[in-house]
Amino acid sequence: MAGMAVYSLCAADGLRHYSPHVWKVILALKHKGLDFDLRPVSFAEISQIAGGGFSSVPVLDDHGRLEGDSFGIALHLEQAYSGNRLFPHDGQKALARMIEHFCDTVLNPLLSVIVVQQMHDMMPPADQEHFRAVRRKRFDAEIEEIAMRSAGEAGRFPQKLAPVRAVLEGQRWIAGDTPAFADHILFGSLQWHRVCTGASLLPAEDPVEQWFQRCAGHYGIALPTPDLMPSA
Repeated sequence: MAGMAVYSLCAADGLRHYSPHVWKVILALKHKGLDFDLRPVSFAEISQIAGGGFSSVPVLDDHGRLEGDSFGIALHLEQAYSGNRLFPHDGQKALARMIEHFCDTVLNPLLSVIVVQQMHDMMPPADQEHFRAVRRKRFDAEIEEIAMRSAGEAGRFPQKLAPVRAVLEGQRWIAGDTPAFADHILFGSLQWHRVCTGASLLPAEDPVEQWFQRCAGHYGIALPTPDLMPSA
């Protein structure tokens, strides 16, 4: 068994890890060349991780040291382990924070609507019940009502990536010449949609889609496709 583990929300099949924040950490660990286990947990089990104290994932168990919050985990990995740097140049932490804020405030709210039905359908029954209650409180609507907005939000999504697209038209990675944690953050958001639907929201010629495919290849991540998606 690997010496560290990442606790992650997962589909009922135990295979499809859909949290964008977990995916940030997966890429950060791969970037550092570290071995790790992915440990699926339900919503109810999050509060029981390592005796309690956490309310969300990811949670990293690094040989008994526990870290929560994806950015905090990245900072820990950068300090504790050598190898490829997650923040390779001056200003990279600030860049990563900016990309995180962009994802959290601009992209992820749209994605939470776009994939709401697929997320619900892939969950085990107990998680579905919890998910419904949380979304009902947040949106004052049922899952099916929220999902009716999916197509409209998907149509708006590509234009929201204009600032990133402008950057990627001039360089291969968000962080510059090589990928870093800023890249991992945006990948996590787009991978959230990919895991839930098996499809992309962007055309193949879009520089952001080309970067996404490049990022997946760089870290050896096999992307799901619609024809390979399991039934709910």
